[in-house]
Amino acid sequence: MSSNKDFHAGERALQQRWGTASLWDAARRERLLWDHLPDWVQPRIAAAPFFFLATSDATGRCDCSFKGGGPGLVRILDARRFAFPDFDGNGAFMSLGNLQRNPQVGCLFIDFGDGARLRVNGRATLLEGEAAARLFPGQDRAVVVDVEQVVPNCARHVPTLHPCTADARGAA
Repeated sequence: MSSNKDFHAGERALQQRWGTASLWDAARRERLLWDHLPDWVQPRIAAAPFFFLATSDATGRCDCSFKGGGPGLVRILDARRFAFPDFDGNGAFMSLGNLQRNPQVGCLFIDFGDGARLRVNGRATLLEGEAAARLFPGQDRAVVVDVEQVVPNCARHVPTLHPCTADARGAA
């Protein structure tokens, strides 16, 4: 189900300018813009081994990070919420720091096997200590995302990727 916040003024202006506004009639918005994770989408997200997380600080400076951990990285809490652990990394806490200033997030899930893409936008809350460990045993931090908008995308421009060998990747 779509909401009245489907597109902001900038998006609508460009749709008009480039002739795509008629593509987004009420029926298409209802079909392709959701305010929850449909039942058929939930297992796919729960099985995703990684996703990309976009955040920004209070001034709008953006950060995009890779969140990986294998299947089970994302736990579906219900149709409007999911969670993921925050693993120790370089200690910069750029994504989590942004969440402290601006809770809006964008999550991009891509299956490079079949090209399926799904954008999930929402508001994030940081959990620490016992609250995080209840969702992800052994983890000190986790993030819960309250879903506001879900947008599936076509697979047309997603390349099929194959695992790299250590020789192909080169030295880090």
